[in-house]
Parts: sequence; C-alpha cells; structure tokens
Amino acid sequence: MPVEKFTEKTKSLMSNYFSALSYSNEDYALEALNFKEFESCVFTACDFSKCNFIALSFIDCTFNNCIFNETKINHVAFRTAYFNGCKIKDVNFAMCDKFIFEIHFKDCTLDFSKFYALKMKRTSFTNCSLVAVDFMSADLSEVVFDSCDLYKSEFEKAILIKTDFKTSYNYSIDPTKSKLKKTLFSLENVKGLLFKHDIIVY
Repeated sequence: MPVEKFTEKTKSLMSNYFSALSYSNEDYALEALNFKEFESCVFTACDFSKCNFIALSFIDCTFNNCIFNETKINHVAFRTAYFNGCKIKDVNFAMCDKFIFEIHFKDCTLDFSKFYALKMKRTSFTNCSLVAVDFMSADLSEVVFDSCDLYKSEFEKAILIKTDFKTSYNYSIDPTKSKLKKTLFSLENVKGLLFKHDIIVY
C-alpha cells in the first residue's frame, strides 16, 4: 500500500489509528502521540525529544533522521520498527511493551540507552554508536552488531548465543558473567574478552 502524505485534514481527524502516512519535520509536544497507533507510517526529521510516550504503538514503522534524545518511553509497542540515522541518546527501551518487540537500527547514536532484560533476538545494529549502553540480562541471541562502537557497554548476564561482534569494536565482555555460545568475534578485537585478566594482546 503506498504511503500517503500527511495533511492538515488528516491531522484534524478524531482518530487514534493512523495507517500508511508520511510525517516530516514534526516537533511533537509532551503528550501529542499518547494512546495512538501508527501502522506502516514513515517519520522523517521529526523531533520526539519532548515526548513522554504512554500506551503508543508503532507497527511496521520507519524513522529517518529523527531525534529521540531522552524521550520517555512507557509501555510503548515497537512491533517492527526501523531507525535510520536517528539520535536516540539516554532512552530506556526496557519500559517498552514486550509483546512482539522488534527493532532495527542503522547509522544511529544510542549512547547511554538501556535495553535491560529485553528479548532482542535477531535485532540488527549497523554502524551505530552504542557507548555505555545497558544490555544487562538481555537476550541478544543472533543479534548482529555490524561496525558498532560498544565502548563501556554492559553485557553482564546477557545471552550472547550466535551474537555477531565480528566487525564491532571497543567492547568489554566477561565470558564468566554472560552466556556465550557460538558467539562471533574477530581475532583483531578478541582482546575485549580478556580485559579482566589485565593482560596485553598484540
């Protein structure tokens, strides 16, 4: 179904469900989107940083070059959402609706965000900054970290089965505190598994 342009007429509709619409350069207020459902919508260059999300659903939605810095996310459903070139600093995704939770990130900045205890199987992070991100107790099975900076990110008690770190860097993972099985690392960056032993690898 083709994506239609968002119009003032559409905006005026007293509806909580929006499908196949395109939104551009919107600066959303604190509660502007609460209790609404968006399906197959595209958001481009929109600013959500002032929002305090409550009971909001995004289904098969795409966000391009949007700002979510410090956005408050409370019981929000991301049921297949794609983030491209977005700024998503200090956002607590652990508060999201856990039912059919699926998200993917490309060229995003997610520094200081939290994914604590989330089930994130097959999530993809491509060329993202993930500095000091909390992945503690998260299920990261088959997640792909492609060319990501994982400096100071925390993986304690995370499930890392078939997780792909081959092209990522600056990670520090204690194999005794996380579940690793068939986890993929590059020889160049495998020193990130040895940091606790205070040894130097050349």
